[in-house]
Amino acid sequence: MRLDKFLSHATDYSRAQVKKLIRDKRVSINGELARQADRMVSDNDVVCLDQQPVQLAGPSYLMLYKPAGYVCATTDSENPTVLDLIDTPPADLSVAGRLDKDTTGLVLLSNDGQWVHRVISPRSDCLKVYHATLDAPLTQEIVQAFASGVQLKNDDKPTLPARVSTLTDTVVSVAVSEGRYHQVRRMFAACGRHVLALHRVSIGSIMLDPEMMPGQYRALNTTEIDSMITRQQEPS
Repeated sequence: MRLDKFLSHATDYSRAQVKKLIRDKRVSINGELARQADRMVSDNDVVCLDQQPVQLAGPSYLMLYKPAGYVCATTDSENPTVLDLIDTPPADLSVAGRLDKDTTGLVLLSNDGQWVHRVISPRSDCLKVYHATLDAPLTQEIVQAFASGVQLKNDDKPTLPARVSTLTDTVVSVAVSEGRYHQVRRMFAACGRHVLALHRVSIGSIMLDPEMMPGQYRALNTTEIDSMITRQQEPS
């Protein structure tokens, strides 16, 4: 990583400010004054600012309760993003499993690329559980169709088997292990149902914190982080 990028990530200084720090001879690497902002820094290098060692913060892992109207992107020219809800987003934060603009509920974010890949990789078979409000009650035919796999319009092959069950008259729980575009809404549409509202309650064994309100977020605990590493998915 470049020295200016390293210091801007490890401190509150911008890259422009870091370059001035270097010009002012306030930065050293392994005991020697740093002279170039584009100097590459390795994991074994000791970087000091004003003779104090500087280290990158560890990876960040966050749970966020996404409200409707926000998009799961780092930047968007037309809509607010989930990163806008975070006071000071850690550097290089990515969304692990996107929700569309109108869908609410659990969103995971991290700057640990390998961890994000475990969440979103099709090979992980990571179940996502949603609560869907439908325009009409569930039927046994729909339950069977989901269990067998639903052929979606413009897709080459059916979805993988999914579980769906009734919660109330028109509210259902549905668990899918894929992440196709608008998958849950399209599956119900293929079965003659319109989804009026969609809310994600879990990803793998990570449940949306019941104490959180829309727009709030918190750090994941060690058990939640490790559940994705060991791929222990036990949705409710």
